[in-house]
Amino acid sequence: MRVLLVSNSSIPVYAYGGTERVMWDLGQALVQLGHEVTYLVAAGSSCSFAKVLTIDPAVDLRRQMPSDIDIVHFQFNPAFDLDADFDTPYVVTEHGNTAGDKRLPLNSIFVSSNHAQRHGADQFVYNGLNWDAYGPVHFDLPRRHHHFLGKAAWRVKNVAGAIDVALEAGVRLAVLGGTRLNLKRGFRFTWSPKIEFYGMVGGQQKFQLLNASNGLIFPVRWHEPFGLAVIESLYFGCPVFSTPYGSLPELVGPQHGLLSSRMSELVDAVRQQSFDSRACHHHAVANFNAAKMARGYIEKYQRVLDGERLSATHPHACERDVRLPWV
Repeated sequence: MRVLLVSNSSIPVYAYGGTERVMWDLGQALVQLGHEVTYLVAAGSSCSFAKVLTIDPAVDLRRQMPSDIDIVHFQFNPAFDLDADFDTPYVVTEHGNTAGDKRLPLNSIFVSSNHAQRHGADQFVYNGLNWDAYGPVHFDLPRRHHHFLGKAAWRVKNVAGAIDVALEAGVRLAVLGGTRLNLKRGFRFTWSPKIEFYGMVGGQQKFQLLNASNGLIFPVRWHEPFGLAVIESLYFGCPVFSTPYGSLPELVGPQHGLLSSRMSELVDAVRQQSFDSRACHHHAVANFNAAKMARGYIEKYQRVLDGERLSATHPHACERDVRLPWV
């Protein structure tokens, strides 16, 4: 199968990455499974295992599609109507939460079951990562802190709640993705020396911090579409202390952490620290790997190539995007 992966971002990912890392790992896994991959991505991109074409923002995207492909996999919704004004077989992954009454393409694929259901659909493929790129997990080294991982400037990520849980539980917290003073989330200065801020980190620094962590404190206040921070943390043997919103119950079983919208319950779980780090690691490796993700997409590709529409009606947001309870 000849697959074109289309994104407005550049590859490879050198630091944090999110959608870009998933797309990179998907392309590599597809190639390893015997398929031919081409990337149509932003300028400055390069890749050793697939052909790279550069998007020209001044030219209609449809005119930039190579002719020798079987299916196009968009990582965003283009400006044109994929169902009315595009002749090539396609799928599009919806990575975020859609607001308002916007109709999504019929061949939309979501990143968790909850994510699909909240858009009136049932088609999803879990994200997966190439764990070989993350290096070894050091289970026997001292674990001196917990961590928060995400864009702390987004209020829905609730870094303030993560800090409160850590302080109440009496543990150190490494904030990956935020700074000590950030006016974007309202004026908040965190004075405690037990809370350390590392900004947007990636690569070896990120891996070292996760290898030294006792768990992810992640009390999000929105329906998390998937949660790469969750599976990355699980890979490093870190149980997850989070809220039960969006995809979280699909990613975190009772043996891998605790989900609660009550701060006191998360504090108690952090203090008790009763989870098996190796079980967390094996859960991530077995269930959220790039090869499994690629096979899931191949099944969707084949259905589309056989002439099927993945949804009978256009998916759309089924509820308002509001901050969810945190007590």
